[in-house]
Amino acid sequence: MTHDQSAATAAPAAGAIPAVLNRVLETAQSDHYAGYSKHDALNSPLLARLAGESRLRRLVATQVVTRSPVHIRPVLGVHKARNAKGLSLFARALLARYRMTGSAEDAAEARELLDWLIAHPAPGFDGLCWGYPYPWQDQGFFAPRYFPNRVVTSFVGQALLDACETLQDSRYLDAARLAVGFLLGAPKTLFEDESRWCLSYVPDPSINWIVMDVSALSGGLAARLGALTGDSELITQGGRLVRYVASKQTSEGAWFYADPPSASRITHDNYHTGFILDAIQQYGLSAGSSEFDSAYRRGIEFYEQRLFEPSGAARFMSDRRYPVDIHGCAQGIITFSLQQRHAGTGAATAARVLSWTLANMWDPASGWFYYQRRRGYRTRIRELRWCQGWMSLALASYLENCGGLA
Repeated sequence: MTHDQSAATAAPAAGAIPAVLNRVLETAQSDHYAGYSKHDALNSPLLARLAGESRLRRLVATQVVTRSPVHIRPVLGVHKARNAKGLSLFARALLARYRMTGSAEDAAEARELLDWLIAHPAPGFDGLCWGYPYPWQDQGFFAPRYFPNRVVTSFVGQALLDACETLQDSRYLDAARLAVGFLLGAPKTLFEDESRWCLSYVPDPSINWIVMDVSALSGGLAARLGALTGDSELITQGGRLVRYVASKQTSEGAWFYADPPSASRITHDNYHTGFILDAIQQYGLSAGSSEFDSAYRRGIEFYEQRLFEPSGAARFMSDRRYPVDIHGCAQGIITFSLQQRHAGTGAATAARVLSWTLANMWDPASGWFYYQRRRGYRTRIRELRWCQGWMSLALASYLENCGGLA
């Protein structure tokens, strides 16, 4: 079936979305929020031993497991684990549903996840920070198991501020302060001038790899915390981080994954673009600033026109259709729902992406979203954070900002 044959442009039935969200959350709750993750191959004792200290062998082992069309993790001895970023996504979805329904169970479940995160930060660093529950070889660095990074920490920080605002609990504000302290204070600055600032992905002084979304996510969270606490310095520092990323926008409104662009095989990809757009929007709202409005408008136009098919299918990159990845689908729903909430436009696009996703990436028999759709087949591997975590937040975001509970 082609994208055109599976096109769905009408808004999804409002009554169906809460049921799907409920099923998705149930899959996570039934396994106590522990699951497999996209890059967890080196949690296999066998692959870890074979890869050793070799960057190339680590990359190959990770890619073999990530790209396998069949689920080989159990055979390799990869164990399920709680993923800090995944927990933050589920917590935000639960808090959003609580805001819509007043469900005490959702509030209690979100508290439990966030309290667990606060109790289980990455060890050995000032503030609060989190990493992944597996050793991770990326193109630009190697991170041992639980070694913190700014991307995971920023997502947990957003969940903590959601809880502070939604539950009126200052404990989560205090935790978010510590998380932002890590983001702004840990090594390493990769670029700095009077108006711009760029931070590294991981707090390793030897790393020089610039990844675009890192500074945007850190800056957006810092500005949000500054607005909540009345700390203008946090807003200023958040603006410097976002300004660096905005300065790297291409003439057509896109961002490369890394700088210089030759530093990564990823060009203009789907979900990292969404991360940057959401962070730019977050900064503008928190700072009460229109400085980056033009960058946002050009960026979201590129995002909609070049990273999504007319049917609503998410392109992997602007120059590459396949694989259609569930994370890209979810990020589109989130970003366009936030556009609707704050700019009054975006609902139609969010609905189109959601409709396509439900028609092509949702398996009602299992209650899981497919990991990827490739030419001629769908990959059914069940990755809790990547599939269910992102879609839980996407569904909740759509309901809260575009749909409403029926």
